[in-house]
Amino acid sequence: MATIEGASERPVPADESAQQSRNQMEAEGLDAQTVDSEHRDERPAAKRARSSYDKRPGQAGGNGERSTTPTATDSAGAMDRPDFNSLKRYSQDTLDYPRRRATIACEICRSRKSRCDGVKPKCKLCSELGADCVYREPGIKLDAGDKLILEQLSRIEGLLHSSLTGTSPASAPTGPISPATSNTASDDFHSKRLSNINPGTGPGAALHGLGTWSANISTIPKQHTTPALHLLQWPVIKTLISRQCDPQVLVQMEMSREPLNLNQGYPLDFTNINTYTSAFFERANVWYAVVNPYAWTQYYRSAATQSFRAGAESCVVLLVLALGEAAYSGVSISRIPHGQTPPGMSFFAAAWSILPSLMIQNGVLSAQCHILAAAYLMYIVRPLEAWNMLCNASIKQQLLLSSPHTIPPQLKELNERLYWNTLMMESDLLAELDLPHSGIAQFEESMRLPRSFPFEVAGSLGEDPPGSDDLWYFLAEIALRRLLNRVSHLIYSVAHKRSATFSIASLEPVAAELDFQLSQWYEGLPAPVKFPRERLQARDQIQTVLRLRYFACRTIIFRPYIQAVLSDESLATEPGVQDACRKCLEACLRQLEYVSAHHEGHLPYLWQGALSIMSQTLLLMAATLSAPLLALLPPAHQMDVIIAETVAEVERMAHLAPSVRLCAEIIREAEQRRQMLIKRPQR
Repeated sequence: MATIEGASERPVPADESAQQSRNQMEAEGLDAQTVDSEHRDERPAAKRARSSYDKRPGQAGGNGERSTTPTATDSAGAMDRPDFNSLKRYSQDTLDYPRRRATIACEICRSRKSRCDGVKPKCKLCSELGADCVYREPGIKLDAGDKLILEQLSRIEGLLHSSLTGTSPASAPTGPISPATSNTASDDFHSKRLSNINPGTGPGAALHGLGTWSANISTIPKQHTTPALHLLQWPVIKTLISRQCDPQVLVQMEMSREPLNLNQGYPLDFTNINTYTSAFFERANVWYAVVNPYAWTQYYRSAATQSFRAGAESCVVLLVLALGEAAYSGVSISRIPHGQTPPGMSFFAAAWSILPSLMIQNGVLSAQCHILAAAYLMYIVRPLEAWNMLCNASIKQQLLLSSPHTIPPQLKELNERLYWNTLMMESDLLAELDLPHSGIAQFEESMRLPRSFPFEVAGSLGEDPPGSDDLWYFLAEIALRRLLNRVSHLIYSVAHKRSATFSIASLEPVAAELDFQLSQWYEGLPAPVKFPRERLQARDQIQTVLRLRYFACRTIIFRPYIQAVLSDESLATEPGVQDACRKCLEACLRQLEYVSAHHEGHLPYLWQGALSIMSQTLLLMAATLSAPLLALLPPAHQMDVIIAETVAEVERMAHLAPSVRLCAEIIREAEQRRQMLIKRPQR
């Protein structure tokens, strides 16, 4: 198999000495003060980030002592020692990845971790290999967090460029992605947000409109084969399914389902309003980070003056209570008896009566209402209705971002969080449903990553906020969603797969690179959300959901290898292919071994989880019918138990939506036929 040339460098170990780092920066032409200033928060102390870890019970606060926030390189024992400065830097730069190493080695030596003699135009190793010797330009700086991971993408883009245009890799673009072409959280770049990305997207320019945006590598492609139903096109899986399922069938089934009836006159009960509010900020807002806890009292008072019957503030409050009641119940909607009213429906129905007046408004709060409504609709497993809300939110976002001077300064941070919610929720739906793209992705490369809400409002009112502004999960999910979109672009894009040069050999460096980026993402997770990759219990639902998302991403990175071996079993003898298949099957198993864990994400991800379960189950079923792949799986009786439990779990969710019911029917029939094939006597 082909080796990976020009692979990206690994980050500097956290324990490298300060003197060596200083020497490296000097060698690259960087001044230490300049680099440090990138991470310095110049805002007044009252405006810096807060987190739920700022005021954890039992921590020192009144004695003037300062403790340390765990980073990706801290030990687990340091988890309970927050540091305000570390948190502040994290809120600005997202995931606390180490700074990159000063570079003097060429790309080939860097990928092989070999000492480079630095000779130009070709070092000794490249001369011996007959390879192109490429050095990076000195003085290049990259932003922290997700931008460091994106440094690897230029080489992948070069590979794609060579495969799609027929040019040689040597003529394709090389070198790291610069801050001008990667997503950046810096204020300097953010001030040029629209004018730099495209001359036609500046203030006053016409919008691209629905479905006409120019996609970048971290947005989901318009045509791709990632969805679970595309597995039904595989010959081996076709033998397990009697029905013909076009990938469009899920959209058709959801379109034909009975509409929501919100005119039943649900009674409103404000008795537990404080309980539901606290539950929202503790268990629901962590997924979306879309409601400012420091402005909550202001929202509530404004809504109360309108008797919760009119205005964006009333709609926001009612939707917060709807999601808060759902979170407080602590029960997945799949566990609620069929026909019983879901928790929060009375508040949602009241908010729904206000939404029509907000649909024709284009303010930030109107967009916030649509995002919260979409969140509740995903909770009750109404994906198409949620998509309608997202389209409305997307249009408002595009109008606002095309005229950024119309966004009030105090709502700037909220608007940016609304943007990322819109992009991520739409990407989750587009990953499984063949729906029109809203156009929100055209702003992705210029959008600043979330920081922190200003909280002087709460202080001026003399009241404590109902919760904290916790960004750990939200930032981690942004980075992972963008990585998932890259996987869809680089491996599952229809245009890419139609290329004459697409093959397992061409896939190897791309899959290895994406898997490395996934590992980078994991290693950079802050300690509070860093889940154990081993078979150990996660600390909370956030870690559980991130772990499931991690293994889902790893599955689709290596899934083409399973398809290749099912088509030609002789490929399994190649060590690289066998190892990739092992990684894919292991990731599938990790998602299904404790299938009930998917309910930890019952608020945001139950529908996506059901389709993911079907995909992984079909993959494992097909693997049990191939001798080379079967050898990579646990014993047959264990596989039978895992698959049986998975089928039963999806059947328990079947009543939630027609699309989920179809998933249950597909894997039930597939398992019945698989058992028949296994028991059939061999001739």
